[in-house]
Amino acid sequence: MPEEEVVEIKFRLYDGSDMGPFRYSPASTIAMLKERIVAEWPKDKKIAPKGANDIKLINAGKILENNKIVGQCRVHFGDLPEAVITMHVVVQPSVTKVKTEKKVDEPPRNNLCSCSII
Repeated sequence: MPEEEVVEIKFRLYDGSDMGPFRYSPASTIAMLKERIVAEWPKDKKIAPKGANDIKLINAGKILENNKIVGQCRVHFGDLPEAVITMHVVVQPSVTKVKTEKKVDEPPRNNLCSCSII
C-alpha cells in the first residue's frame, strides 16, 4: 500500500520563533493552516490573532490566499530532496470601526478667519 504524500510545514512567527513542523495533505487549504495556527498559538506571545482572518501567510515572497491548497505552495529546486516548507506568519488584527463620540465638555469651536492680507 503506497504511503500517502504529506507536506511538512513550519511557521515562522514575528519574533523569529517557529511553530511546527506539522504534516499536511497536499489538498489542505491555506484557510485550514490558519485555523491550526490560531488553535496552537503560543500563549506567551504579546501579539496573538483572534481568528484566521487576522493572519497572513507568506511563502516564497507571496501572500497566500485562503482558497489556495498546500500542494500549490511547493517550490522545486532541481534535484534537491523535498524539505520542510517555512511559511512566515504575519499577524494583522482586524480593525474594528469605533464610532468617535463628541466630547460634551468641549465648547463648540467658532470658525473665524483671522487672516490679514497687506
